[in-house]
Amino acid sequence: MNDPRALKISARGEREIEMTRAFDAPRRLVYDAYTKPELVRRWLLGPPGWTMPVCEIDLRVGGAFRFVWRSEKDGSDMGMGGVYREIVTNEKIVNTEKFDVPWYPGDAINTTTFVDEAGRTTLTMTVLYDSQDTRDMVLKSPMESGVDASFDRLEKLLTDRTGR
Repeated sequence: MNDPRALKISARGEREIEMTRAFDAPRRLVYDAYTKPELVRRWLLGPPGWTMPVCEIDLRVGGAFRFVWRSEKDGSDMGMGGVYREIVTNEKIVNTEKFDVPWYPGDAINTTTFVDEAGRTTLTMTVLYDSQDTRDMVLKSPMESGVDASFDRLEKLLTDRTGR
C-alpha cells in the first residue's frame, strides 16, 4: 500500500517537476511552517549536516525571501532567494527561485498549494524551469533526498505542534 505521507516526485509537461506529500496536520499549520522564518529554519535544511543562519521572508506580492544554508562539515554557504508573485493565504504561493551560485541554468518558478483533506494537508510544489534539459538535469540530481529529508523534519515539527 502506498504511504500518502511519502514524497512523490514526477516530471510534468515538458519543463516541470511536481513534488507532493501529505501531512497529518491542518492546512493552517502547514502553511505557517512554510511561511514563518522561525519555523522554516527548523525544517528546510536538506540533507543532514546543514543549518540555516539566514531565513528572511517578506510574505507579500512583490516581497522577497532569502535563505542561506551553511554546511556544518566545511562552513561553506549556499544561498538562494526569490520574489513572491501570488499569495492566497493558507492555499497557494507562487514565487521565483534563483541560487546565488546557480547549479542549473536560469530561474525557476515555484507554485506551492496547500489542500485540506479532513484535517490533513496535501502540499504540492510544482517547479517550472527554463527548459526540458534543465528540468531533466534537476531530476537526475540528489535533490530528491534533500527534499525528502526536509519534509521528514517538517512532519516532525507538525507532529510536535499537533500532538498527532
